[in-house]
Amino acid sequence: MDTVRYVTAERVAHLTLNRPDALNALTPDQRDHIIHLLAEASADPGIGAVVITGTGRGFCTGADLRGSGASGASAERVPGDVARTIRLGAQRLVAAVLDCEKPVIAAVNGTAAGLGVHLALACDLVLAAESARFIEVFVRRGLVPDGGGAYLLPRLIGPHRAKELMFFGDALSAPEAERLGLVNRVVPDEELPKTAREWAVRLATGPTRALALTKQLVNASLDTDRASAFAAEAAAQEINMTTRDAQEGVRAFVERRTPDFQGR
Repeated sequence: MDTVRYVTAERVAHLTLNRPDALNALTPDQRDHIIHLLAEASADPGIGAVVITGTGRGFCTGADLRGSGASGASAERVPGDVARTIRLGAQRLVAAVLDCEKPVIAAVNGTAAGLGVHLALACDLVLAAESARFIEVFVRRGLVPDGGGAYLLPRLIGPHRAKELMFFGDALSAPEAERLGLVNRVVPDEELPKTAREWAVRLATGPTRALALTKQLVNASLDTDRASAFAAEAAAQEINMTTRDAQEGVRAFVERRTPDFQGR
């Protein structure tokens, strides 16, 4: 699919949204293809990390309402259609990022709006170009935030800040997003691809299974009581200690050398 570029190099899958004329607004076909690619990367032992970015001035400006026919308020709908569309569409996309067993980095190159914001925030690490902006645009259209926004935002910045962004729909600059904790690092526009590649390669050469289990534990932590979290942590470490990388890491520590992780 020309509108979603997928390239692998150095154990990193680079997934690039490529509809710059539409600021990378997502069509249903694009969305489904991205879900498929994330599932493939998750299962591929040759992939250690994923980078999601866009071409042009937009990272992703959400669902393509103009092209989907969803903009017609008077269109006849059967009760349940909207909920089903969201569940099988935007929510499934965000879940694919959260559930991917490999670390996923968002390299936000421009405007992220609506579902595009939630696509970025679902990633494990978020890099932003200085020119990037984040906009919870739903309120401007008279819509309720979807794509997991009301789940993700309060967990990242607390309910009051989340409501401010969602109630007003104001554009948030990259430095402001970093200050709030939505972004790990802001870099000059021209350095974004290089920084994303360096971070991804560093992750891809790490202990893949340990990273997958760590991601799972952290993502579940805010919905889990302490006893359950501690039990999950112990079980994850039990599983992880059977991996070659865990044994190599301990051996390298004892032998005072750099570990040689193989991703298994």
